[in-house]
Amino acid sequence: MNQVNGYIQVEYREENEAFLIYYPPKESGEKPDYRECSEYLKAHGFENYDNQAMRQLILGDTQAEMSLGVGDGLDFIESMTYKMSLDKMKATCRFYPPSKGGNCLDVKDIIGELGKKNIKYGIDQDLILEFMNNRVYFTDFVIAEGKPAVHGVDDKIEYFFNTNPSLKPKHNEDGSVDYHNLNNISQVHEGDLLARLHKGDKGSNGKDVTGKDIPCRTIKTLRLEPGKNLRISEDQTEMYTEVTGHVSLVNDKVFVSDVYEVSGDVDNSVGNIAYNGNVHIHGSVRGGFQVIAKGDIVIDGVVEDALIQSDEGQIIVQCGIHGMKKGLLDAGSNIITKFIENASVFSGGYVEAGTITQSDVSASDDIIVSERKGTITGGVIRAGGMVEAQTIGSAMGTTTQIEVGMAPDKKERYVKLQREITVLSQNINKLKPIIKTYNKYITEGKQLDQKNALYLQKVAGELTKNTKELEERQNEFNALHQELITSRHSKVDIRKDVFPGVSITISDVCFNVKEKRSFCRFEMKNGDIVVSNL
Repeated sequence: MNQVNGYIQVEYREENEAFLIYYPPKESGEKPDYRECSEYLKAHGFENYDNQAMRQLILGDTQAEMSLGVGDGLDFIESMTYKMSLDKMKATCRFYPPSKGGNCLDVKDIIGELGKKNIKYGIDQDLILEFMNNRVYFTDFVIAEGKPAVHGVDDKIEYFFNTNPSLKPKHNEDGSVDYHNLNNISQVHEGDLLARLHKGDKGSNGKDVTGKDIPCRTIKTLRLEPGKNLRISEDQTEMYTEVTGHVSLVNDKVFVSDVYEVSGDVDNSVGNIAYNGNVHIHGSVRGGFQVIAKGDIVIDGVVEDALIQSDEGQIIVQCGIHGMKKGLLDAGSNIITKFIENASVFSGGYVEAGTITQSDVSASDDIIVSERKGTITGGVIRAGGMVEAQTIGSAMGTTTQIEVGMAPDKKERYVKLQREITVLSQNINKLKPIIKTYNKYITEGKQLDQKNALYLQKVAGELTKNTKELEERQNEFNALHQELITSRHSKVDIRKDVFPGVSITISDVCFNVKEKRSFCRFEMKNGDIVVSNL
């Protein structure tokens, strides 16, 4: 411990005259603060002295002294002050010298002073002993420190397959999109290691300087869940597949299923398909047929006016969709295809296509039309996220609606709630006057017959029911409305041209394109749709 800061000390001499002795700082130490010096002197009964002279004294660089006048001649002991951090994890102290001839604190005295402030834990004994040998004043020392809680490490599961369901197609350098080598399906073989559980560390509690325990947080514990076609090791830390098939992660659970394969077209020779797993069709799906699966559906050919439905997975159509105004694709996850023509498409994830023509396409996330032509012409396009295309509309003024800002299912619910709130409000406004009339009749002291009493009871019940339903729907509507107006990701990017006949709705604001625009972005700012250059 090296002396750093300058300090002052009082000495009594002949006839009880007190002198202030100033010891300047050494090396890079700080000079004492005037206010702190004044408080030190006041604490020991010195107030009538030349303040200006004292101020000049402590600004000097050499040892000096000045008279404080006649005092009581009684030597005073060494003292200390201390303060504790707000989190009680650190206590600092400053020592002040005794008068020349006054007594110094010993280890017992210092420990006792700390105990008066409830400082019991983490006291730096070495620092106290070092102070005994080399007394340093007017300097802060960290005399006690708590022990922080050591927070543990959560259990972690390491997966040895692709767990990202949003893997998008590869875009080639020439602007085309590779729909044939998507690698979106994680194929596994019997005996493959799928997951490994890494056990965490519980951590340890800490203590603050008052000795109070500081608990560490409770760690998240995990375990490998056994399921169909899966095997767990004896120590419960590794998971293996017992079959060759497809693996996916759904709601933090591993699923392995065999893939149902159709070597050719889905037509009269095959019939409709309903499978509780993944389906791979190496041909096309002809008009009027259905393919319904729980997992992913991959179709190497085209889809005609057919129904393709995946409850939890994605739908990949390598060649495109000729919907003929009857075709329907409905996926719990993403839909990826070469083109969409005269079809209805509903995606719980994103939609990526080369072109979209005269179709009703809805996606909870983005809709990306990214081929070199990349056109959206006609129909209604709804996206919870953004819409991006090379061209939207046509020079012929084809009516094309683009809506972004909320997932389509939520937007539908939002509109339905508006209608229900209106009806409920109208019902309440009709029932209230009836209740009011009957209440007035009763307050006048008149008696209701049984028929009117039952009718009043019925009306009151309907009013209570409608009021409760109105409140529930209003709360749900307000939450959806807030989500609608605060959507940050909602925008429409035009990489080439957008034509008149196109209407763009973001949240609940509509913008009708009246003139051709190029290389632009439509987005919501301050409650209005603004157009900026890309």
